[in-house]
Amino acid sequence: MPYASPETSHVLDRVLVLEMVRVTEAAAVAAAKLIGRGDEKAADAAAVEAMRAALNELPMDGTVVIGEGERDEAPMLYIGEKVGSAQDGGPAIDIALDPLEGTTITAKAGPNALAVLAIAEGGCLLNAPDVYMDKLAIGPGYPEGTVSLEKSPADNVRSIAAAKGVEPHDIIACVLDRPRHAKIIEELRAIGCGVRLIPDGDVAGVIATSDPETGIDIYMGSGGAPEGVLAAAALRCVGGQIQGRLLFRNDDERGRARRWGIDDLDRIYTLQDMAKGDCIFAATGVTDGSLLKGVRKRKDGTVTTESIVMRASSGTVRRVYTESRNRG
Repeated sequence: MPYASPETSHVLDRVLVLEMVRVTEAAAVAAAKLIGRGDEKAADAAAVEAMRAALNELPMDGTVVIGEGERDEAPMLYIGEKVGSAQDGGPAIDIALDPLEGTTITAKAGPNALAVLAIAEGGCLLNAPDVYMDKLAIGPGYPEGTVSLEKSPADNVRSIAAAKGVEPHDIIACVLDRPRHAKIIEELRAIGCGVRLIPDGDVAGVIATSDPETGIDIYMGSGGAPEGVLAAAALRCVGGQIQGRLLFRNDDERGRARRWGIDDLDRIYTLQDMAKGDCIFAATGVTDGSLLKGVRKRKDGTVTTESIVMRASSGTVRRVYTESRNRG
C-alpha cells in the first residue's frame, strides 16, 4: 500500500526542521565524551543536560510527553516538563525524546547509540508510560494488516514472506538480544528465518525495516514503550507499519498507566495511535551504527556528527553532516 503523507502542520513550520538536528547533535556530542568509560548514568546525564539546554533555546511552547521518566524519578526532561523559550504564545508542541538511546552501548563503546527526538502538534503523540511494550514493525510497501501482534512470530514471518513473494528462510528479523526473547528466536530459526540480534537500540532496529539496504524485513520483541512511540514517529515519516502492546510486570506499572489515562491495558496500538498528523523525527549518531556514524573528534579539535531528520508531511529524509570547531 503506498504511503500517504499527512497534511502539513503550520505549527511545525514555525519550528525549523534543522533546529531539531541541532538539539540531537548537542546531546550526541555531550554523550560521546563518555564513550567506553563504563558509566551509563554519567553518559545519560550529559546527554539529558545538553538536550534540555538546546530545547530551551527554541521559540516554542513544548511539552515532554515521552521523556526520562516521571517527575519524581527524573530531575530533567521528565514527562510533563515544559521546554522552549516561548511558553506564552509560542506554538504548542509535543515532544518525544531519548537523549541517549543506548546508554549501555555508549558505556561499552558498542554500535548504534543515538540521540533521538520527535515532535508533533499537541495531542498527536501517545503519552506512553515508562513500561515495556511488545513491538512488531515492518517497512513500507505492504498491505495493511500484513502482520499482527495477535499472530505468532512464525506466522508473521510467513505472512510477510508471502507478501514479499519469497520463502520464510529469505526473511531477516531484528530482535533485541535478551533472555526474554529466547522463545521468539527459537521459533523463528525453526522455520528458517534469519535473526539479526542487536545488543540495544530498538529505535534504530525498527527504522532499519524501512531501509532495504539493511536487509532487515521485520522487527519484533519487547522493549521500552517510550522507544516504541519514537520509532512510530520515524515510520510516520517514511512509511511502514508498527504495532505495540503495553506489558506490565506489576500493579505499580498498571497504576502508572492508568494515571496517564490508559484504561484498556490490553490494547494493541497502531502507527496512527502512537503518532498521528505531521511529525518531525531527528537522530544523531553517538557511536557508529547501521543508521548513522558516530561522533568524531579530530586532532585540530573539530567535532563531526552525522544526523538524519525526517518529516511526515513532505516524506523527506535528510542526512546532515556537521563539522564544528567550537565543541570540545
